Formats: sequence, structure tokens, C-alpha cells
Amino acid sequence: MLCVEDLQLRINGREVLQGIQLHLQPGDIYGLLGPNGAGKSTTIFALLGLRARSGGTINLFSHDPMDHALDIRRLVGVMPEQAGFYGWMSALMYLRWFARFFERLTTDQELERLLDKVGLREVIHSPIGSYSRGMKQRLAIARALVSRPKLLILDEPTNGLDPKGRREVHDLLLEFAADRKAGVLLCTHLLDDVDRLCSHIGIVHKGQTRAEGRLSDLLNQNLAGPQYRLRIESGPQPPNLPDGISLISNQNGWLRVKLRSGIKGEPSAMWAEMLRRGWRIEEIRSEAAGLEEFYLKLTSEPQSIRKAKPQ
Repeated sequence: MLCVEDLQLRINGREVLQGIQLHLQPGDIYGLLGPNGAGKSTTIFALLGLRARSGGTINLFSHDPMDHALDIRRLVGVMPEQAGFYGWMSALMYLRWFARFFERLTTDQELERLLDKVGLREVIHSPIGSYSRGMKQRLAIARALVSRPKLLILDEPTNGLDPKGRREVHDLLLEFAADRKAGVLLCTHLLDDVDRLCSHIGIVHKGQTRAEGRLSDLLNQNLAGPQYRLRIESGPQPPNLPDGISLISNQNGWLRVKLRSGIKGEPSAMWAEMLRRGWRIEEIRSEAAGLEEFYLKLTSEPQSIRKAKPQ
């Protein structure tokens, strides 16, 4: 779906991008991470044909965006970080107007279902100018979905949302990518969003990709192992953990454990073995600390590019 190799881009004589790599397949939710000024937004502009690159290649839907910009934009839904609207319009009126840019014959019933899905059903006829920031975020997501895109590009989609709203957006994105026909490119600073949503990541720093690949593979290969919190109803005495799992702490019914780097198989196999040994697990939470440690390591010191190796 998307293949970017050694992307370079110069603005006013300054090298803003100096080697971006990005590979996204249908069904992926890809997290594009990096500090402010790292080059994330400029990369998106290049993907959409809005900035001419000075080097490297971009292949999006088997086309170069500089040669087929209009065709590509019809297949892409974009939610920018700053989403502007006409405040006097209602949400339904706005989406009806916006859909015409894609020459889509979208019925009001379809648009109402979309607004319902993003949690705006009760304010569908209210002026957008009366919306809170979180409501405008939801409308921006609905706008990006109007064209039924094959690629959804979202810049900080959960800004301004409460925990319930964030979870609803998470579920919407997981549903969007679930049929393996469309992909999501997610730009965010919220590492717990990435930890829950993203199958693949790219970490960008100073215009260069410092790491790229499947999230679980990158953490396994570059850290001591991913960490989890397990809520335990009961367990064997003395505690009996499988090889490959080490105990960090055991407090108030929660186990904090670390999976050894390079273990074979998926974490689910480890949980199954714990159940076989008599552990009764009520809840499993992946801790973003591993991702945070990896991210900070790559963005605070010079590094060469790291790619996930096939397991």
C-alpha cells in the first residue's frame, strides 16, 4: 500500500528530511512517532504530493504522488492536527458538503450513521461553532472517513478527548483496519495509544527514521523484554512462572512481569502456560514503559536505523 525509501526533502535550502523509511500494508495501524520538528508532518505533505521531494522514492497505491496526486487523494482520508470547520454549519450539513469533493452520492442516512459511530448523534443538527474541542475532534475523524478511504492518516486524533472518547476512537480505528483492506497512519505523542493500537511503528528524529518495523519485534530485539501487568485472582504457592517470564513485583493482586527478550512464540502462549500451572488471570495489560524507554533512547542520542528482523 505504501512504500517510502530514503525520502529526502529540502525547504529553503535546509534538509528537513534526510532519510525517511515507511512501509505500510493493508490492515496495519502504523504509528509515526517523533518529537516536535522531527519531520512527521513534512513526511505526510510529501506522501500527498503537497511537497516535492529532493531524493528517495514514494510508492503509494502503486503510484508516485507527484505524478498522480489527485487520484491518490481520492483514496486517502486525512485528519490534520488543526481541523478547521465552518462554525455556522451543522455536522450533517458540513459532511454533506464535504462529500461532494469526492463526487460521492452519500445519503443523509449514511452520514448520520457515521456521525453516530463517532459519538455525535445527539448534536447532528447543532452549529459546529457550539462544539467542544473533543466534539470537533470526533467530527474531524468523521470527515476523514467520508470518502471511504483505503488509507487513513490521522494527526493526534485523541487530543481533547476524555478516556471514554479515546477508547471509542481506538475501537473505531481497530474496526476500520480489521478487514485487512485499508490501513491507518497514526501520528501521535501518546505512547499508550500506540501501544494499544499499532502493529508497526516508525520513529523519526531530526528528519531521519531511527527505527521501523513491527512493534513487538522492535521491543523484543532492542530491550530486555516487554512488560505486562496481570490482575490475579489466585495462583500457585509458591509462585510458579514459566521459563521466559520474570517477576518484577507482586502487590495488591497485580503481578508485574517481564518477558525475556527473544522468546519464541507470542505472549499468549506464556499466559496459556500460566493458566495450565494454576494461575487464574482476570486481566492482562501491556505496559507502555517498554515503548517509552525505546523511544527516548532513540530520540536522545545519535543512532543508526534499526529495522525489525523477522522472527
